[in-house]
Amino acid sequence: MSYLSLAPFIQKRPWLLRWMRPLSRWYFDNSGYRKLGLKYAVPKPKRKKEEDGTAGKADDLIPEESESVQLALKRLPPKEAYDRVFRMRRAFQCSLAHQLLPQNEWTKPDEDYPYLEPIIKEIEAERTEREDLESMIIKKRTTASAKGGH
Repeated sequence: MSYLSLAPFIQKRPWLLRWMRPLSRWYFDNSGYRKLGLKYAVPKPKRKKEEDGTAGKADDLIPEESESVQLALKRLPPKEAYDRVFRMRRAFQCSLAHQLLPQNEWTKPDEDYPYLEPIIKEIEAERTEREDLESMIIKKRTTASAKGGH
């Protein structure tokens, strides 16, 4: 699924990034995911020689239908997988009751980190590498070109 994103445009312009960061934090805080106990990773400022994380990807809200996500969920450590299921069930219960969690149980910004997206990116990289290796064509050298040197 492809969608239009302004993120690359904003990230290339430091002045615009500085202006948009408070707005994005305000949006993440008011979106309600943290009030339900879900994780919604806020983009962190880039440092030199550091890759950008998920840039606001909601790891708890990623649809589980794709093969990459299914495999990533299997690769999660047991505690993280249990915590994910607990957060999802608790958020579903709160949604059915039309209530929010008590404020002391909200997801705090320092606890909100991407845990699934790095694994998904790793799986996608493995898949593309595997496809590249499988599509490689191997040609045998002829004896004349092997003896000729180059």
